[in-house]
Amino acid sequence: MNTKAKIKRVSEILREMFPDSKCSLNHEGDVWKLLVMGRLSAQCTDARVNEVCNTLFREIPDVYAMAAADLEKIEKLIFTCGLYRTKAKSLKEMALEITKKHNGKVPDNFKDLVALSGVGSKIANLVLGDYFGKGGIVADTHCIRISNRLGFVKSTNQAVVERTLDPLVPKDEQSDYCHRMVDFGRSVCTAKNPACDECPLRKEKLCSFKYK
Repeated sequence: MNTKAKIKRVSEILREMFPDSKCSLNHEGDVWKLLVMGRLSAQCTDARVNEVCNTLFREIPDVYAMAAADLEKIEKLIFTCGLYRTKAKSLKEMALEITKKHNGKVPDNFKDLVALSGVGSKIANLVLGDYFGKGGIVADTHCIRISNRLGFVKSTNQAVVERTLDPLVPKDEQSDYCHRMVDFGRSVCTAKNPACDECPLRKEKLCSFKYK
């Protein structure tokens, strides 16, 4: 079985296992909120980001409010997400960039998204896939780990994983595929002590990884 066929079968199995997978960031269908939460999620759990943003978006509800907000106020509101000074600076700068360069609207293309302060390919692909429906491989820790275990890549470099998977997973399936990778990584193919004996991918001989 070639790699593309193998990914297709893996995708089918993950769809059966997690038919309702979705982004675990509670952005409520608001692209600005998704962008902010994506930035805050760096080295922080989605659960923590969701909790912090309940207050953050009450106090600073939109991109214009963020652009006008005092930096110290932003820092205080996002403190428990970690790296709060760097993240607060990014949030304010990206808000200013969006209001001044993009008429207050989050860009819908990769080039303009990654040009925003604090936005890399991972966040850009999340926004493009989840909100704009344009696809994008979100190579988080689960996706990287599982892709290596399945033999799709031999690298822990995020950019390498993105470039490798992008032509192999259809654009209209990329967002769901990556969300299912997260669910699979959390429930079965965990970083430590993965449930290999219960793994349907192993049962179909799609995975030969052995945890040491």
